[in-house]
Amino acid sequence: MIPEGFGLLYEEGPCLLVSKPGGVLTQGPPGIDSMECRIKDFLKQRDNKPGRVYLGVPHRLDRPVSGVMVFCKHVRATRRVAEQFARREVEKTYWALVEGHVEPEEGKWTDSMRKIPDVAKAERIDPAHPDASEAVLHYRRLAVFPEASLLEIRLETGRMHQIRLQAASRGHFVWGDELYGSRFAFGPPSDDPRCRWIALHAVSLRLRHPMTRETIFRQSPLPEPWWSAVLPSDFRPPLAETSA
Repeated sequence: MIPEGFGLLYEEGPCLLVSKPGGVLTQGPPGIDSMECRIKDFLKQRDNKPGRVYLGVPHRLDRPVSGVMVFCKHVRATRRVAEQFARREVEKTYWALVEGHVEPEEGKWTDSMRKIPDVAKAERIDPAHPDASEAVLHYRRLAVFPEASLLEIRLETGRMHQIRLQAASRGHFVWGDELYGSRFAFGPPSDDPRCRWIALHAVSLRLRHPMTRETIFRQSPLPEPWWSAVLPSDFRPPLAETSA
């Protein structure tokens, strides 16, 4: 059975890695479309499960972000994967299509930031501010296009909207990210701004299987909107690793 509304990248025991489209919540209240609902519906139908289906959500991606995620089918596995994220043992790689030409070709961005109270947005603030949290990422420029750069990003910290804010604060807005000042549209058009995509993609995830402890590594292919936005049809993204 082929799942609808997401891509199934890996399934072994209680552990699933999936490819999330942009514009979809990771988790939402009953009756609201989300990755959690889509995967539960798929498992219920495929496995002919009666009653409720458990699905653990050990991490999240912002609604407009696409890419690879891990979910778990029982509580113990969820707890073990969540602990890996908490200890920063999970290797996450993102690709971001940002406005302008980023210089130098690789580097480290360090800022102090916070979530704005009562607003779903973050801001840079003075390091001495009592709410300040350090935000650190490492980037490598993979390609340059007339109006954009393709960046590979590895997070050292995991703050709310960290990549989006750190890029925007340097004038390199993530394509489609109107919240932080992008002037370009990206992804399928939608009258509902909550359903719009941005050009930020969780391209790979490496972690240990919660039960067997074997290494899992999966990549999520770039979705079609990336190609229709900027990337030429003959461009071949430089994937650095293969499945382990």
